[in-house]
Amino acid sequence: MVENLDPFQIARKQLSDACKLNGYDNEIYNTLSTPERFVEIKITMKMDDGTLKTFKGFRCQYNSARGPMKGGIRWHPDESASLVKALSAWMTWKTACVDIPLGGAKGGIICNPKEMSSRELETLARKYIREIADIIGPNIDVPAPDVYTNAQIMAWMMDEYEKIVRKHAPSVITGKPIPIGGSAGRTIATAQGGMYCIREAAKDLGLNLNAATVAIQGYGNAGSWAAKVLQDNYKCKIIAVSDSLGGIYNENGINSHETTLHKEKTGTVVGLKDTKQISNAELLELDCDILIPAALENVITKENVEKINCKILAELANGPTTPKADEKLFKNGILVIPDFLCNAGGVTVSYFEMTQGFYLHAWTEDEVLGALDRFMTKAYRSTIEQAQKFNTHNRMGAYTIAIERVVTAMRLRGWI
Repeated sequence: MVENLDPFQIARKQLSDACKLNGYDNEIYNTLSTPERFVEIKITMKMDDGTLKTFKGFRCQYNSARGPMKGGIRWHPDESASLVKALSAWMTWKTACVDIPLGGAKGGIICNPKEMSSRELETLARKYIREIADIIGPNIDVPAPDVYTNAQIMAWMMDEYEKIVRKHAPSVITGKPIPIGGSAGRTIATAQGGMYCIREAAKDLGLNLNAATVAIQGYGNAGSWAAKVLQDNYKCKIIAVSDSLGGIYNENGINSHETTLHKEKTGTVVGLKDTKQISNAELLELDCDILIPAALENVITKENVEKINCKILAELANGPTTPKADEKLFKNGILVIPDFLCNAGGVTVSYFEMTQGFYLHAWTEDEVLGALDRFMTKAYRSTIEQAQKFNTHNRMGAYTIAIERVVTAMRLRGWI
């Protein structure tokens, strides 16, 4: 039987399994399995060559029971309604899992920003905000950067929103540049939060990080920072990394800083001196201590799960592992740090950024990372304990904690 790889159907399957573990009936599942609001928009704009082009965009607001909804905006050629819905659901469980007072949302535009000029990117950013301005706000729904969006794009979006509402609203967008209300530590937050989880997992396994080997699929913001932190702070040996054009391997180790410089110059990690070129698929099957999928969803499936050969699987990407693969990884004794725990550092520091914006005060990077460590360590420990309680894998441990917190909030509000 062909495995269902539709992102939202996977998210709903995971939710259904977690509801059964928590003893919730079908009415609770039905309430949690659909978003509060899903908006599809059309953006028509003039390109630099004078032609008109129309883009399709989305904003999905999944659940607001625990607070204002929160979620990034992705610009990608393969963006889809199903993926945006799935990611907004995972954001809901993510904020609940790390116990910050926010709900979940997600947004996206089907486009290829790599082919667009700075003027075109700015126009697209501002037009997107004009279309959704009525349904976002510091106390409603707070966007952030995600795949192929960045701090500059967030700056344009915040500025456009403030022009519409005619007042400053620094907490309407997070992931902004520091000079206009961004937070110290935000750039590294997703990776750093995952590294705190890896540190705790290594303690559980008795793994010496100073001698640990690491393979990272995806060398964007999260993957590249993960490589630097693991190499510089924990003395791990990075043996392989990859991007959309392929991967590189050296059993003696790859210097993350040299890799970053090479990618900045050439646009890819491929071709770095003293490395062997490998495919993304080959990277996933390497013998290593820590495997970090930090790119796209559905890369570990029933087709390749038996070839996964690591001690810790740390999911910095969203949805990299399918439900059937989850079951097999658990049986094979691989410690999985599930995505909406492992990559929750970004939204946690975004919450800190919102807080700083509300009272117009900037935290130091040490304050930010210290608070992040406390949140992530507590969430990791709770997840492990919950998984052991139910004798299940860690994703279900994280899920059961998260949905219990969301259901509790909904009941207290009288929604269910």
